[in-house]
Amino acid sequence: MFRTGRHNYGSYDEPADLPGMGPLCGTVLYTRLVQKITFGADEAAIERAREVARSEGKTLGEAFREWLQSYASRVPEQYLDAKREDIRALFERLSYVRAGRKFTRDEMNER
Repeated sequence: MFRTGRHNYGSYDEPADLPGMGPLCGTVLYTRLVQKITFGADEAAIERAREVARSEGKTLGEAFREWLQSYASRVPEQYLDAKREDIRALFERLSYVRAGRKFTRDEMNER
């Protein structure tokens, strides 16, 4: 008989009659903690979204997590503007650098 133990990194199986002894095999299962959120939306829209997710072989929760990951990975425009300005400033600081000639395609691609 096994029970699931909690670890800082995730979880592992530990014999119920030997608590604190840790796993007896070399397999460790790492899990990630998830935070549950509640949001409000139109009931009809939620039902349509469930149908779409079902047609894609997913649950609404899986589809929402995919959307959230995509949304969270977008870079805010002000961050991009700051990076563009950093690149412009770098080019300006290095404007004095001259190679003395134009390089061929092969020379530019040499490693």
